[in-house]
Amino acid sequence: MKPVNFDYARPGDVAAALTLIGDESRSVKIMAGSQSLGPMLNMRLVQPDLVVDITGIAELRKIEERSDEIVVGACVTHADFEDLRVPDVTRGALPSVARGIAYRAVRNRGTIGGSITHADPSADWISILAAVGGKVTLRGPAGSRTLAVEDYMLGALEADLQPGEMLISVTVPKLSPSARWGYYKSCRKTGEFAHAIGTFMVDPERGVSRAVIGATESRPFVFKDAKQLIGDGKSELRFDSQLAADLVDAEGMTDPLNRQTHVAALRRAIERAYTA
Repeated sequence: MKPVNFDYARPGDVAAALTLIGDESRSVKIMAGSQSLGPMLNMRLVQPDLVVDITGIAELRKIEERSDEIVVGACVTHADFEDLRVPDVTRGALPSVARGIAYRAVRNRGTIGGSITHADPSADWISILAAVGGKVTLRGPAGSRTLAVEDYMLGALEADLQPGEMLISVTVPKLSPSARWGYYKSCRKTGEFAHAIGTFMVDPERGVSRAVIGATESRPFVFKDAKQLIGDGKSELRFDSQLAADLVDAEGMTDPLNRQTHVAALRRAIERAYTA
């Protein structure tokens, strides 16, 4: 199957793109890497009147390193992280996770902004960015606004994107030298969507400790005080699996097997953080 007929535009700057997507007289879709939109067009799950290709906008490929964070344009690709064209400020977390996304052909074209906005619960970026405290910046008719990554995702395939808005950049805080992180996803084979994701990050110098359970049926479960799951973390690592199960259950994941799979993914992420 092939897409229905649509108009195509490739604006040169953000202002021009906002003008195009703000046209309420027709259905408009933004295209970045097209790794999600392309198949949806071919299967006619979406039938836009206009596709706005934002890959020609230099601002969306810009990378800005600041004193305590890095700001990455929405059209920076997974491969850019994997190949360290994006400076690593996360002690290897983002490059490592990027390396495990799908296949190299997908990573060459797929973008961080497109992945986050597609809001697939099984996507890697949602979980790891929520764990390290990432934020997104959006721009639209009312100006710019910034949200935590986990707040940007409202549910499965649903992002907090207002009419006429587009995602401009992702901000990632720099982890301190003492920070630890772990990431684990359960897949039957390489490149397949994850069935369960566990993510853990502790940064004592900044007083931050987070755990995230992803690949749920909706948005990730973000636990902003992960210390309760491991104690002080100074002596022998003790993961409180019962507490983790209770927290997951409180989030609405009541199926015993599903809950156990996700708790196990989190346990393995924490173990990786303390054995790396």
